[in-house]
Amino acid sequence: MTRFAPAALGLLLAASPAASQDAAGPPPDERQLPFAMHSEMSERPTITVGRADADLIGADNRALQAAVEYVAALGGGIVQIGEGEYLMRDSLHLRSHVTVRGVPGKTILRKADAAVSPLAMDGDFGEQQITVEQPSGFEVGAGVAIWDNRSGGFHTTVGRITGRRGDTFAIDAPLMADCLVSNQAMAATVFPVVSGVNIQGARVEGLVIDGNKAGNPYLNGCRGAGIYLYRGFGTVIANCVVRDYHGDGISFQQSNDVTVIDCISEENTHLGLHPGSGSQRPTVRGCIARRNGTDGLFLCWRVRHGTFEENLLEENGQFGISIGHKDSDNLLRNNRIVRNASNGVFFRNEDEAMSPHRNRLEANLIEDNGREPGTAAIRVRGEPSGLTFEGNVIRDTRTSADQTQTVGILVEPTVGPIAIGPNEIDAPTKIDDRRSTAIAGEPE
Repeated sequence: MTRFAPAALGLLLAASPAASQDAAGPPPDERQLPFAMHSEMSERPTITVGRADADLIGADNRALQAAVEYVAALGGGIVQIGEGEYLMRDSLHLRSHVTVRGVPGKTILRKADAAVSPLAMDGDFGEQQITVEQPSGFEVGAGVAIWDNRSGGFHTTVGRITGRRGDTFAIDAPLMADCLVSNQAMAATVFPVVSGVNIQGARVEGLVIDGNKAGNPYLNGCRGAGIYLYRGFGTVIANCVVRDYHGDGISFQQSNDVTVIDCISEENTHLGLHPGSGSQRPTVRGCIARRNGTDGLFLCWRVRHGTFEENLLEENGQFGISIGHKDSDNLLRNNRIVRNASNGVFFRNEDEAMSPHRNRLEANLIEDNGREPGTAAIRVRGEPSGLTFEGNVIRDTRTSADQTQTVGILVEPTVGPIAIGPNEIDAPTKIDDRRSTAIAGEPE
């Protein structure tokens, strides 16, 4: 066998064609392609799932989740769900770079009736088990939420039951707070019907979410909704319907670059559309939020550089649009904001550091809002500055006796410099500016 000294071997390798290719990198057809290029391939992993005539046959969340996990393990692709109703005992958990696609109007994910019970002993912060008084209906594999009367927001825990011993259940997530029996600690098999947590590049389209609110207790919108994202970066939600959920319709938290297009959120008990908790650069376009219990569109905390356009916010139980805590530099354009129970657009009461600065409302129709005479189409509270209201149509089309939206724009005393006009305002009081002195340089 011929042997070469290390130096000679190095010279041979350097002179060989293979070594020359290594020095310059592999040829293009041998390079590992990033997922962005994978997604442009003409054929990607695809699997069908349905009640019949599909690769995977089933009628509940288990079949749907199996399909998603299969495609995710191949780096991403498409899960096509057939027509019919699917009973959800846990969320459909989205995965990165997986598209979940239903048949619009015909693929229905229905939330199962919930089991509800007080805790039999305290659930401690970080603990991954709960003991309940009434275990009937709490099954291994089910989604579950745990809270007490001091939890609220992100301190509610949502996870899955992974094991059981008597009345004690293991869960796959640590409790986010102490849940004390003395504070009426509760557990219930409630969860988002579709959930995306710590993912990127997912897409969900063509689904109908039936929240079955009559059979379920409330789940806070910071931890759940009919469709819910938490750190779901770059997710697209398209052509989906969410209705009858005991909570919010669509909620996304700490999720940058989310797009929600051509969706309907209706008759949910709380918020219709809820971007929040530092979600940057959201796009919400062509959506309908109607007959929800509170606000149609609620910009929660630190929603910035978003575009909200061509949406219909209609007949909601409080505000059409609510903007508040550090929600700055957003564009709200060409929306129809009609027949909501209170103000069409409401800027919440925040001090200067926390106020929603530099938002622009442009070319919106704000019409027939309020239940009491004296309701303002746009009410600006707190200490925001740099707001612009331009090209909006503000009017009440009802007979004089029935009109309630009788103020166009109400500016409260602490508001900073803003730009108003030109707008088309048809109201007995066009602009009610309660600031004691004019602000230099501000348009009339």
